[in-house]
Amino acid sequence: MADCTHDCSSCGEKCPSRDKKSLIKKPHAMSEIKKVIAVVSGKGGVGKSMTCSLLAAAAQNSGKVTAVMDADVTGPSIPRMFGVTERASGSDEGIIPVVSDGGVQIMSMNVLLENEAEPVVWRGSLISGTVLQFWTDVIWTGVDIMFIDMPPGTGDVPLTVFQSIPIDGVIVVTTPQDLVGMIVQKAINMAHMMNVPVLGVVENMSYIECPDCGSKIPVFGESAVDALALENGIPAVAKLPLDRALTVAADTGKIEDAKNPLTDFFNKISKKLKI
Repeated sequence: MADCTHDCSSCGEKCPSRDKKSLIKKPHAMSEIKKVIAVVSGKGGVGKSMTCSLLAAAAQNSGKVTAVMDADVTGPSIPRMFGVTERASGSDEGIIPVVSDGGVQIMSMNVLLENEAEPVVWRGSLISGTVLQFWTDVIWTGVDIMFIDMPPGTGDVPLTVFQSIPIDGVIVVTTPQDLVGMIVQKAINMAHMMNVPVLGVVENMSYIECPDCGSKIPVFGESAVDALALENGIPAVAKLPLDRALTVAADTGKIEDAKNPLTDFFNKISKKLKI
């Protein structure tokens, strides 16, 4: 490109001079992380963090040592869903993540703030740098699989994560509306641009189940996730209902205790990654 600045860290273009491996940052010297999955969405409000939490709970319940990096710095919700209230600790060696009752290691902006309601009013470069520090400065212990709860969209933080952290695959979260389907295609295309495989797609709010007859009612329109997966060659699909029990579990910090609708989906992903 004629106007190339040779600063690949701030660029999403494909070009011959890009060397992805040269941009990858090493985790903390004391960390051990076997697999990393990014959970992404094209827009906010589709249940990405809920999906990330359910996947982490499914992984931990299957016997895998699991971690969640909350990269949604300005809208962190992972600690609340897991019922984590303590602050992260640290030493000269590094930062120690908090651990949920179920054993999931968690790092989030909200475990660093004194008041979880305090807003993070930062520019993109500072946010991206903080997320990178969650990878390089935090001591992740014996992790079999880490889930990264990405901020929505295709901006600075997703670009930093894709370029700087060795992502093994992506899970895309969407909802049935046509508009969301169009936007989520952008997230899928970004993963393809960064040469990261899309392991599966989760359609949240896919339906509600009638309490009397058990029939599935598509309140937000007919599901399009199977067609989306087929068109993009995505191997795994899950459809999550609107379920008040899950909402209550997330709001009260009991997501690990909830009946998990993503267990089978995670098992399929796990086999593909050979975790």
